[in-house]
Amino acid sequence: MAGFLAVVVVFSFIIVGSTQEPPYRIHTLFSVECQNYFDWQTVGLVHSFRKARQPGPITRLLSCTDEEKKSYRGMDLAPTFEVPSMSRHPRTGDWYPAINKPAGVVHWLKHSKDAQNVDWVVILDADMIIRGPILPWDIGAEKGRPVAAYYGYLVGCDNILAKLHTKHPELCDKVGGLLAMHIDDLRALAPMWLSKTEEVREDTAHWATNITGDIYGKGWISEMYGYSFGAAEVGLRHKINDNLMIYPGYIPRAGIEPILMHYGLPFSVGNWSFSKLGHHEDDIVYDCGRLFPEPPYPREVIAMEPDENKLRGLFLNLECINTLNQGLVLQHAAFGCPKPKWSKYLSFLKSKNFSKMTQPKGLTPQSLQMMESHVEEHKADEPEHVEEHKADEPENLHTKIHTLFSTECTPYFDWQTVGLMHSFRLSGQPGNITRLLSCTEEDLKQYKGHDLAPTHYVPSMSRHPLTGDWYPAINKPAAVLHWLNHVQTDAEFIVILDADMIMRGPITPWEFKAARGRPVSTPYDKSDAIFLNNLSYLIGCDNELAKLHTSHPEACDKVGGVIIMHIDDLRKFALLWLHKTEEVRADTAHYGKNITGDIYESGWISEMYGYSFGAAELKLHHVISHKIMIYPGYVPEPGVKYRVFHYGLDFRVGNWSFDKADWRNVDLVNKCWAKFPDPPEPSEADQTSDDAQQRDLLSIECGKTLNEALRLHHERRKCGDPTSEIPPDLETVDEGTTARKFDQLEESNLVTTNNSASVVDLPEESSQTFLHFRFWMIFLWASSVLGFGVVMTVIVRGRKGQKKRGKGVKSRKRSSQSGFRDVNDQDRTIREAS
Repeated sequence: MAGFLAVVVVFSFIIVGSTQEPPYRIHTLFSVECQNYFDWQTVGLVHSFRKARQPGPITRLLSCTDEEKKSYRGMDLAPTFEVPSMSRHPRTGDWYPAINKPAGVVHWLKHSKDAQNVDWVVILDADMIIRGPILPWDIGAEKGRPVAAYYGYLVGCDNILAKLHTKHPELCDKVGGLLAMHIDDLRALAPMWLSKTEEVREDTAHWATNITGDIYGKGWISEMYGYSFGAAEVGLRHKINDNLMIYPGYIPRAGIEPILMHYGLPFSVGNWSFSKLGHHEDDIVYDCGRLFPEPPYPREVIAMEPDENKLRGLFLNLECINTLNQGLVLQHAAFGCPKPKWSKYLSFLKSKNFSKMTQPKGLTPQSLQMMESHVEEHKADEPEHVEEHKADEPENLHTKIHTLFSTECTPYFDWQTVGLMHSFRLSGQPGNITRLLSCTEEDLKQYKGHDLAPTHYVPSMSRHPLTGDWYPAINKPAAVLHWLNHVQTDAEFIVILDADMIMRGPITPWEFKAARGRPVSTPYDKSDAIFLNNLSYLIGCDNELAKLHTSHPEACDKVGGVIIMHIDDLRKFALLWLHKTEEVRADTAHYGKNITGDIYESGWISEMYGYSFGAAELKLHHVISHKIMIYPGYVPEPGVKYRVFHYGLDFRVGNWSFDKADWRNVDLVNKCWAKFPDPPEPSEADQTSDDAQQRDLLSIECGKTLNEALRLHHERRKCGDPTSEIPPDLETVDEGTTARKFDQLEESNLVTTNNSASVVDLPEESSQTFLHFRFWMIFLWASSVLGFGVVMTVIVRGRKGQKKRGKGVKSRKRSSQSGFRDVNDQDRTIREAS
């Protein structure tokens, strides 16, 4: 142990000794509370602070109540300045711990001697890892012009919220995370930061999602608005940099070397994943020898990801968790914990390779580019009335595209994800694809499908945070909005799909004539398979529904399914999509089928109207293409090469049929070699007409593609020889799971007379074999019981004939009875647990 501590001391000395004296005095601050949750974050941040050779001191602003301090164990985890807790506001009684950040900074400025001897301050969050020195003067900060990271979801800077809470709404910047500013600016800002935080927090009338951008609408980001409004109030304009900080799980842009990681969102590498929320009460700092679950090794990750750009992102994920664990190892040693047993992982954390991988990172020219400079250059080059001109111009064939689709943490969406991802790889679709995964925190703890697709995690809105309404379809617009606000993309066009789709070819803006101001979509005007009496789908575009919910009902298009939209249009549109979805969903008085076209009058298509009404509000007229998407089971137009199957409806070929709703609760992804019933061969397609044959061939192709996707997925999982596996029991469903309202609605909507997709029928010969086997099993069981009874009778009679019983016999009898009782107890425990 002494040797190990010596190494730690020498290592720290080398780091401190090798740091050059900065030209200015600099101080790093971060704010925490007296909780295990913040303690392990503190260990990680302070350890990375040393590894990155960040100059100057670091101070933890520790907010604790007197009661919390009595049992708090972490006073020695970092250089600490104690701050009175304002988690429970002393005036209003409001519970809002985030206010401790500005309150702590104000207290530090007023009472700390360090604040009197500093030129520049860097303010970070506790859930961060520093990768290289953050020098305000190097990253472009000036007195009066602080540098900060971009927080695009702070939409309140653009609307009534800013007008209500600052005299200078035009100065409001959407920033946070990383803050680097001159001490004089901080002195002017801090009191206003605290005051505006209190002001916004008390303005409950304007907490709504469409005003704040907070999808929970709970006022939780009041502190962030307090910062932006406070800065605007004192005239501080930021230099906004979106390259210095990155969330693990994201892929850095080419040429960018982030110097700060913010692990505020879950991230994964293969089957391994990490979410800080899963360790909210974790006392890992004080549990000697325990670390966070070890991730894959770099060599394993290189083997699993051939794309060099994506590999960079995965390596950042590894670096984040490994730095946290390395910090815990050193902290345990500092606490005097016993030297941990040797392991391959500990050896790796102490290795030269890991040290080389995590050596301090320097800034690149691309990393120093500010967002505002891009905007100014774009505006300078852009002619007047550019939107009118560009709407009529053909797009460049090298336009960057990004594909999105929305899912939830359920087996139903997992097998759909496997199918869509497989088809995406085969389709030749340009650009990357991202799954927008909407999950509750509880669902995420149990979720196994993190590695099924490149994923952006989104808080679930299935249960609306304000109304309590159960409406999972709202997750689609909410997830798109969340992605736009949290991910910086260089894509010019976004393609939005549903999970229950199979791609057959590329979907590009240049082929289908999409342009800025002119999105492309597929028609949702009729669906005779669902709507009776030939009612038109989305008829609300033609009646009072549109007049109630959009200022421009004449611009309402009956579209959906596949969407191709310019990123600029999507940024303006996404919040309206969500807002209009909430608005239509709440308008229960107009659910009638004569108004919406929904014969079930359930409001289930509110999200579709939210899309159409939101687009109409912006006068986004769509190019409506009939050549992109087809439902399997429909007759194709001659000569059309459809790019997408949308298997949202039941379809069949002969006696074989498929209905996605029958597979809602079947785990096809985690059960080796599980698949759907094989569709017929193409030779079995209906030959009565060319239309019928082409219809069946497309249906067969869709079914085969889904099964092929599952087969390849199970191969990647190394499921072994499929002939040795017991066929999956596809009829078994978790009966203990309460069906969601969504399940009940869709299953009632799509009920059919033939449910062959959900049952695997045994051939006649197999059925007879099974019956014979069952007969012999019953016979053998009965024989065993009878034989056991005969043997016991003989033993009992023999014992009655004995006149004496020795001690050994009694002892054996007691032992036998005790053993029987133990087994009974164990069996009872098992039954109770199950």
